[in-house]
Amino acid sequence: MADAKVIPFDDDRSRGGAGGAGGAGGAAQRPSRRRGAGSRRKGAEAASMGEVQPLLGRASARDDAPAPGEPREHRPREPVTGGGDAGGGARPDADGGEGLDRRVASGLAFLRRRLTGDYAVDDFGYDEELTDQVLMSLLRPVYEKYFRVEVKGIENIPSEGGALIVANHSGTLPMDGLMMQVAVHDNHPADRHLRLLAADLVFMLPVVNELARKLGHTLACAEDAARLLEQGELVGVMPEGFKGLGKPFADRYKLQRFGRGGFVSTALRARAPIIPCSIVGAEEIYPMIGNARTIARLLGFPYFPLTPTFPWLGPLGAIPLPTKWTIQFGEPIHTENYPPEAAEDPMLMFNLTDQVREQIQHTLYKLLVQRRSVFF
Repeated sequence: MADAKVIPFDDDRSRGGAGGAGGAGGAAQRPSRRRGAGSRRKGAEAASMGEVQPLLGRASARDDAPAPGEPREHRPREPVTGGGDAGGGARPDADGGEGLDRRVASGLAFLRRRLTGDYAVDDFGYDEELTDQVLMSLLRPVYEKYFRVEVKGIENIPSEGGALIVANHSGTLPMDGLMMQVAVHDNHPADRHLRLLAADLVFMLPVVNELARKLGHTLACAEDAARLLEQGELVGVMPEGFKGLGKPFADRYKLQRFGRGGFVSTALRARAPIIPCSIVGAEEIYPMIGNARTIARLLGFPYFPLTPTFPWLGPLGAIPLPTKWTIQFGEPIHTENYPPEAAEDPMLMFNLTDQVREQIQHTLYKLLVQRRSVFF
Protein backbone atom coordinates (compact mmCIF):
# COMPACT_ATOMS: atom_id res chain seq x y z
CA MET A 1 0.00 0.00 0.00
CA ALA A 2 3.04 2.29 0.23
CA ASP A 3 2.79 3.15 -3.44
CA ALA A 4 -1.02 3.00 -3.67
CA LYS A 5 -2.58 5.66 -5.82
CA VAL A 6 -5.02 7.86 -3.89
CA ILE A 7 -8.29 8.25 -5.75
CA PRO A 8 -10.45 11.01 -4.25
CA PHE A 9 -14.12 10.27 -3.67
CA ASP A 10 -15.03 13.85 -4.59
CA ASP A 11 -13.78 16.01 -7.41
CA ASP A 12 -14.85 19.26 -5.70
CA ARG A 13 -12.75 18.80 -2.59
CA SER A 14 -9.06 19.62 -2.21
CA ARG A 15 -6.95 16.86 -0.74
CA GLY A 16 -4.63 19.50 0.74
CA GLY A 17 -2.72 18.61 3.88
CA ALA A 18 -5.85 17.98 5.90
CA GLY A 19 -5.26 15.67 8.83
CA GLY A 20 -4.87 12.26 7.22
CA ALA A 21 -5.19 9.18 9.33
CA GLY A 22 -2.21 7.26 10.57
CA GLY A 23 -1.18 3.83 9.44
CA ALA A 24 -3.55 0.92 9.60
CA GLY A 25 -3.25 -2.31 11.40
CA GLY A 26 -4.93 -1.86 14.77
CA ALA A 27 -8.45 -3.02 13.98
CA ALA A 28 -8.86 -6.66 14.92
CA GLN A 29 -12.15 -8.55 14.89
CA ARG A 30 -14.24 -6.98 17.63
CA PRO A 31 -16.60 -8.73 20.06
CA SER A 32 -20.30 -8.03 20.33
CA ARG A 33 -21.32 -4.44 20.97
CA ARG A 34 -25.12 -4.71 20.81
CA ARG A 35 -26.80 -2.29 23.16
CA GLY A 36 -28.89 -3.63 26.02
CA ALA A 37 -28.08 -7.32 26.47
CA GLY A 38 -24.87 -7.85 24.51
CA SER A 39 -22.69 -10.63 25.85
CA ARG A 40 -19.53 -8.52 25.87
CA ARG A 41 -21.22 -5.75 27.79
CA LYS A 42 -22.56 -8.19 30.37
CA GLY A 43 -19.11 -9.68 30.81
CA ALA A 44 -17.52 -6.25 31.16
CA GLU A 45 -20.07 -5.16 33.72
CA ALA A 46 -19.65 -8.35 35.74
CA ALA A 47 -15.87 -7.98 35.69
CA SER A 48 -16.23 -4.36 36.79
CA MET A 49 -18.11 -5.49 39.91
CA GLY A 50 -15.01 -7.32 41.02
CA GLU A 51 -13.01 -4.09 40.91
CA VAL A 52 -15.35 -1.98 43.01
CA GLN A 53 -17.16 -4.49 45.22
CA PRO A 54 -15.30 -3.33 48.35
CA LEU A 55 -16.91 0.08 47.79
CA LEU A 56 -20.40 -1.25 47.33
CA GLY A 57 -20.35 -4.17 49.75
CA ARG A 58 -23.58 -5.77 48.66
CA ALA A 59 -23.06 -8.52 46.12
CA SER A 60 -20.12 -9.99 48.02
CA ALA A 61 -22.28 -10.56 51.08
CA ARG A 62 -24.70 -12.80 49.21
CA ASP A 63 -24.08 -16.55 49.23
CA ASP A 64 -25.89 -17.01 45.95
CA ALA A 65 -24.13 -14.19 44.08
CA PRO A 66 -22.33 -15.48 40.96
CA ALA A 67 -18.62 -15.05 40.48
CA PRO A 68 -17.55 -12.16 38.19
CA GLY A 69 -18.08 -13.07 34.55
CA GLU A 70 -20.43 -16.01 35.31
CA PRO A 71 -24.09 -15.86 34.23
CA ARG A 72 -26.65 -15.48 36.97
CA GLU A 73 -28.73 -18.57 37.54
CA HIS A 74 -32.39 -18.00 36.78
CA ARG A 75 -34.67 -18.67 39.74
CA PRO A 76 -38.43 -18.33 39.46
CA ARG A 77 -39.83 -15.40 41.39
CA GLU A 78 -42.05 -16.35 44.32
CA PRO A 79 -45.65 -15.15 43.97
CA VAL A 80 -46.41 -11.98 45.88
CA THR A 81 -49.77 -11.83 47.64
CA GLY A 82 -51.67 -8.72 48.50
CA GLY A 83 -51.15 -9.26 52.24
CA GLY A 84 -47.50 -8.33 52.22
CA ASP A 85 -44.34 -10.31 52.88
CA ALA A 86 -44.53 -12.71 55.80
CA GLY A 87 -40.80 -12.44 56.30
CA GLY A 88 -41.10 -8.87 57.46
CA GLY A 89 -39.45 -7.15 54.49
CA ALA A 90 -39.71 -6.71 50.73
CA ARG A 91 -37.62 -9.00 48.59
CA PRO A 92 -34.96 -7.00 46.67
CA ASP A 93 -35.67 -6.83 42.95
CA ALA A 94 -32.81 -8.17 40.85
CA ASP A 95 -33.29 -5.45 38.26
CA GLY A 96 -33.59 -2.77 40.93
CA GLY A 97 -31.03 -3.09 43.70
CA GLU A 98 -28.43 -5.32 42.11
CA GLY A 99 -29.10 -3.86 38.65
CA LEU A 100 -28.30 -0.41 40.01
CA ASP A 101 -25.18 -1.73 41.72
CA ARG A 102 -24.06 -3.30 38.49
CA ARG A 103 -24.55 -0.09 36.54
CA VAL A 104 -22.76 1.99 39.16
CA ALA A 105 -19.89 -0.50 39.22
CA SER A 106 -19.61 -0.43 35.46
CA GLY A 107 -19.64 3.37 35.43
CA LEU A 108 -16.97 3.63 38.10
CA ALA A 109 -14.76 1.13 36.30
CA PHE A 110 -15.24 3.06 33.05
CA LEU A 111 -14.23 6.33 34.70
CA ARG A 112 -11.19 4.69 36.28
CA ARG A 113 -10.01 3.41 32.90
CA ARG A 114 -10.50 6.82 31.28
CA LEU A 115 -8.62 8.61 34.07
CA THR A 116 -5.72 6.15 34.09
CA GLY A 117 -5.50 5.87 30.31
CA ASP A 118 -6.18 2.13 30.44
CA TYR A 119 -8.09 1.99 27.14
CA ALA A 120 -7.18 1.38 23.52
CA VAL A 121 -7.67 3.23 20.24
CA ASP A 122 -6.70 1.98 16.80
CA ASP A 123 -4.38 3.68 14.33
CA PHE A 124 -7.27 5.79 13.00
CA GLY A 125 -8.22 7.06 16.47
CA TYR A 126 -11.32 4.86 16.87
CA ASP A 127 -12.23 4.39 20.54
CA GLU A 128 -14.56 1.38 20.70
CA GLU A 129 -15.32 1.59 24.42
CA LEU A 130 -16.15 5.31 24.36
CA THR A 131 -18.29 4.84 21.25
CA ASP A 132 -20.29 1.94 22.68
CA GLN A 133 -20.82 3.28 26.20
CA VAL A 134 -21.08 7.04 25.67
CA LEU A 135 -21.33 8.35 22.11
CA MET A 136 -23.90 5.81 20.89
CA SER A 137 -25.91 6.40 24.07
CA LEU A 138 -26.06 10.10 23.21
CA LEU A 139 -27.07 9.51 19.58
CA ARG A 140 -29.60 6.76 20.32
CA PRO A 141 -32.42 8.99 21.73
CA VAL A 142 -32.21 11.16 18.59
CA TYR A 143 -32.32 8.03 16.45
CA GLU A 144 -35.16 6.30 18.31
CA LYS A 145 -37.33 9.11 19.71
CA TYR A 146 -36.74 12.16 17.54
CA PHE A 147 -36.29 10.80 14.01
CA ARG A 148 -37.89 7.40 14.78
CA VAL A 149 -35.69 5.68 12.23
CA GLU A 150 -37.04 2.57 10.51
CA VAL A 151 -34.40 0.21 9.13
CA LYS A 152 -34.91 -2.18 6.23
CA GLY A 153 -32.62 -4.69 4.55
CA ILE A 154 -30.11 -4.99 7.40
CA GLU A 155 -29.65 -8.63 6.38
CA ASN A 156 -27.93 -7.44 3.20
CA ILE A 157 -24.90 -6.37 5.24
CA PRO A 158 -22.48 -9.32 5.58
CA SER A 159 -21.76 -10.67 9.05
CA GLU A 160 -17.99 -10.58 8.55
CA GLY A 161 -15.36 -9.28 6.17
CA GLY A 162 -14.95 -5.93 4.50
CA ALA A 163 -17.88 -4.26 2.73
CA LEU A 164 -18.54 -0.78 1.34
CA ILE A 165 -21.89 0.89 2.07
CA VAL A 166 -22.68 3.68 -0.41
CA ALA A 167 -25.49 6.08 0.57
CA ASN A 168 -27.14 9.29 -0.59
CA HIS A 169 -26.22 12.46 1.29
CA SER A 170 -28.55 15.29 2.29
CA GLY A 171 -29.88 17.47 5.09
CA THR A 172 -27.55 20.53 5.23
CA LEU A 173 -25.75 19.02 8.24
CA PRO A 174 -24.40 15.44 8.02
CA MET A 175 -26.79 13.85 10.51
CA ASP A 176 -27.68 11.13 7.98
CA GLY A 177 -24.24 9.57 8.36
CA LEU A 178 -24.57 9.44 12.15
CA MET A 179 -28.05 7.91 11.99
CA MET A 180 -26.83 5.31 9.50
CA GLN A 181 -24.01 4.48 11.92
CA VAL A 182 -26.46 3.93 14.79
CA ALA A 183 -28.72 1.86 12.51
CA VAL A 184 -25.90 -0.59 11.76
CA HIS A 185 -24.59 -0.62 15.33
CA ASP A 186 -27.96 -1.37 16.95
CA ASN A 187 -29.65 -3.58 14.36
CA HIS A 188 -27.07 -5.82 12.73
CA PRO A 189 -27.22 -9.37 14.15
CA ALA A 190 -23.42 -9.59 14.14
CA ASP A 191 -23.11 -6.26 16.00
CA ARG A 192 -20.98 -4.65 13.32
CA HIS A 193 -19.70 -1.10 13.49
CA LEU A 194 -19.75 1.29 10.53
CA ARG A 195 -16.58 3.28 9.82
CA LEU A 196 -17.57 6.42 7.91
CA LEU A 197 -15.37 8.32 5.45
CA ALA A 198 -15.67 12.04 6.16
CA ALA A 199 -14.70 15.19 4.28
CA ASP A 200 -11.54 17.16 5.09
CA LEU A 201 -13.60 19.92 6.73
CA VAL A 202 -14.69 17.55 9.51
CA PHE A 203 -11.08 17.10 10.62
CA MET A 204 -10.35 20.84 10.53
CA LEU A 205 -13.02 21.78 13.07
CA PRO A 206 -12.09 21.75 16.78
CA VAL A 207 -13.96 19.26 18.98
CA VAL A 208 -15.72 17.84 15.91
CA ASN A 209 -12.37 16.45 14.76
CA GLU A 210 -11.79 14.56 18.02
CA LEU A 211 -15.34 13.22 18.23
CA ALA A 212 -15.24 12.04 14.62
CA ARG A 213 -12.02 10.14 15.23
CA LYS A 214 -13.40 8.55 18.40
CA LEU A 215 -16.51 7.43 16.48
CA GLY A 216 -14.32 5.67 13.93
CA HIS A 217 -14.52 8.19 11.09
CA THR A 218 -11.53 8.76 8.85
CA LEU A 219 -10.51 10.80 5.84
CA ALA A 220 -12.50 10.21 2.66
CA CYS A 221 -9.64 9.00 0.50
CA ALA A 222 -9.08 5.69 -1.27
CA GLU A 223 -5.98 4.83 0.78
CA ASP A 224 -7.76 4.94 4.17
CA ALA A 225 -10.81 3.16 2.75
CA ALA A 226 -8.62 0.38 1.33
CA ARG A 227 -6.86 -0.14 4.66
CA LEU A 228 -10.13 -0.46 6.53
CA LEU A 229 -11.58 -2.87 3.97
CA GLU A 230 -8.44 -5.02 4.12
CA GLN A 231 -8.88 -5.24 7.90
CA GLY A 232 -12.42 -6.57 7.38
CA GLU A 233 -14.18 -3.38 8.44
CA LEU A 234 -17.57 -2.12 7.30
CA VAL A 235 -16.92 1.20 5.54
CA GLY A 236 -19.51 3.88 4.70
CA VAL A 237 -19.15 6.52 2.00
CA MET A 238 -21.46 9.22 0.61
CA PRO A 239 -20.07 10.06 -2.84
CA GLU A 240 -22.28 13.12 -3.39
CA GLY A 241 -20.25 14.99 -0.77
CA PHE A 242 -21.10 18.66 -0.29
CA LYS A 243 -23.00 18.68 -3.59
CA GLY A 244 -25.66 16.46 -2.01
CA LEU A 245 -25.45 17.78 1.54
CA GLY A 246 -25.92 21.42 0.54
CA LYS A 247 -28.29 21.16 -2.39
CA PRO A 248 -31.43 23.36 -2.45
CA PHE A 249 -34.65 22.03 -1.00
CA ALA A 250 -36.20 22.14 -4.48
CA ASP A 251 -33.76 19.38 -5.55
CA ARG A 252 -34.51 17.07 -2.63
CA TYR A 253 -34.13 13.34 -3.28
CA LYS A 254 -32.47 14.00 -6.64
CA LEU A 255 -29.03 12.44 -6.50
CA GLN A 256 -26.07 14.56 -7.54
CA ARG A 257 -23.09 13.23 -9.46
CA PHE A 258 -21.11 10.49 -7.72
CA GLY A 259 -17.67 11.97 -8.31
CA ARG A 260 -15.31 9.98 -10.53
CA GLY A 261 -16.20 6.55 -9.14
CA GLY A 262 -13.25 6.24 -6.76
CA PHE A 263 -15.30 4.16 -4.32
CA VAL A 264 -15.87 1.53 -7.02
CA SER A 265 -12.15 1.29 -7.73
CA THR A 266 -11.44 0.84 -4.02
CA ALA A 267 -14.07 -1.90 -3.68
CA LEU A 268 -12.70 -3.72 -6.74
CA ARG A 269 -9.16 -3.68 -5.37
CA ALA A 270 -10.34 -4.97 -1.98
CA ARG A 271 -12.77 -7.44 -3.64
CA ALA A 272 -15.40 -6.13 -1.22
CA PRO A 273 -19.15 -6.03 -1.93
CA ILE A 274 -20.83 -2.68 -2.54
CA ILE A 275 -24.09 -2.18 -0.62
CA PRO A 276 -26.35 0.67 -1.83
CA CYS A 277 -28.16 2.53 0.95
CA SER A 278 -31.13 4.87 0.57
CA ILE A 279 -32.05 7.37 3.30
CA VAL A 280 -35.43 9.11 3.34
CA GLY A 281 -36.27 11.80 5.88
CA ALA A 282 -32.98 13.69 6.09
CA GLU A 283 -33.82 16.08 3.25
CA GLU A 284 -36.49 17.85 5.31
CA ILE A 285 -34.70 18.40 8.63
CA TYR A 286 -33.21 21.72 7.41
CA PRO A 287 -35.07 22.89 4.29
CA MET A 288 -32.36 24.90 2.52
CA ILE A 289 -34.04 27.76 0.66
CA GLY A 290 -30.92 29.85 0.08
CA ASN A 291 -27.13 29.96 0.23
CA ALA A 292 -25.20 32.97 1.56
CA ARG A 293 -22.10 32.42 -0.57
CA THR A 294 -20.26 35.51 0.67
CA ILE A 295 -20.53 34.40 4.30
CA ALA A 296 -19.52 30.88 3.27
CA ARG A 297 -16.32 32.17 1.60
CA LEU A 298 -15.44 34.25 4.66
CA LEU A 299 -15.87 31.26 6.98
CA GLY A 300 -14.20 28.79 4.62
CA PHE A 301 -17.33 26.67 4.31
CA PRO A 302 -18.60 25.10 1.07
CA TYR A 303 -21.98 26.79 1.64
CA PHE A 304 -23.84 28.78 4.30
CA PRO A 305 -27.46 27.57 4.51
CA LEU A 306 -30.51 29.77 4.80
CA THR A 307 -33.56 27.90 6.05
CA PRO A 308 -37.03 29.03 7.23
CA THR A 309 -35.65 29.11 10.79
CA PHE A 310 -31.88 29.69 10.45
CA PRO A 311 -30.33 32.19 11.04
CA TRP A 312 -33.52 34.14 11.74
CA LEU A 313 -34.27 32.39 15.06
CA GLY A 314 -30.67 32.24 16.21
CA PRO A 315 -29.65 29.03 18.02
CA LEU A 316 -33.25 27.80 17.97
CA GLY A 317 -33.08 27.80 14.20
CA ALA A 318 -30.39 25.12 14.33
CA ILE A 319 -32.80 22.56 15.81
CA PRO A 320 -33.70 20.07 13.06
CA LEU A 321 -37.31 19.31 12.23
CA PRO A 322 -38.53 15.97 13.72
CA THR A 323 -39.05 14.13 10.44
CA LYS A 324 -39.71 10.38 10.15
CA TRP A 325 -36.74 8.51 8.66
CA THR A 326 -36.35 5.28 6.72
CA ILE A 327 -32.96 3.73 5.99
CA GLN A 328 -32.93 0.84 3.53
CA PHE A 329 -29.87 -1.24 2.70
CA GLY A 330 -30.10 -2.76 -0.76
CA GLU A 331 -28.82 -6.01 -2.17
CA PRO A 332 -25.02 -6.10 -2.42
CA ILE A 333 -23.18 -5.74 -5.71
CA HIS A 334 -20.41 -8.33 -5.58
CA THR A 335 -16.95 -7.55 -6.91
CA GLU A 336 -14.95 -10.67 -6.05
CA ASN A 337 -15.41 -12.20 -9.51
CA TYR A 338 -13.75 -9.30 -11.34
CA PRO A 339 -10.07 -9.68 -12.31
CA PRO A 340 -7.44 -7.57 -10.47
CA GLU A 341 -6.97 -5.28 -13.45
CA ALA A 342 -10.68 -4.35 -13.38
CA ALA A 343 -9.90 -1.50 -10.99
CA GLU A 344 -8.04 0.24 -13.82
CA ASP A 345 -10.87 -0.09 -16.35
CA PRO A 346 -12.60 3.34 -16.56
CA MET A 347 -15.59 1.97 -18.46
CA LEU A 348 -16.26 -0.70 -15.84
CA MET A 349 -15.95 1.86 -13.03
CA PHE A 350 -18.40 4.13 -14.83
CA ASN A 351 -20.91 1.31 -15.32
CA LEU A 352 -20.71 0.11 -11.70
CA THR A 353 -20.94 3.67 -10.38
CA ASP A 354 -24.03 4.28 -12.51
CA GLN A 355 -25.53 0.97 -11.34
CA VAL A 356 -25.09 1.90 -7.67
CA ARG A 357 -26.46 5.39 -8.23
CA GLU A 358 -29.51 4.15 -10.13
CA GLN A 359 -30.28 1.54 -7.49
CA ILE A 360 -30.18 4.16 -4.72
CA GLN A 361 -32.31 6.60 -6.73
CA HIS A 362 -34.90 3.95 -7.59
CA THR A 363 -35.18 2.92 -3.93
CA LEU A 364 -35.57 6.57 -2.87
CA TYR A 365 -38.53 7.00 -5.22
CA LYS A 366 -40.04 3.75 -3.96
CA LEU A 367 -39.74 4.79 -0.31
CA LEU A 368 -41.19 8.22 -1.05
CA VAL A 369 -44.26 6.64 -2.65
CA GLN A 370 -44.73 4.42 0.41
CA ARG A 371 -44.26 7.28 2.90
CA ARG A 372 -47.51 8.53 4.42
CA SER A 373 -46.17 11.80 5.79
CA VAL A 374 -42.94 13.70 6.28
CA PHE A 375 -43.41 13.62 10.05
CA PHE A 376 -45.33 10.36 10.67
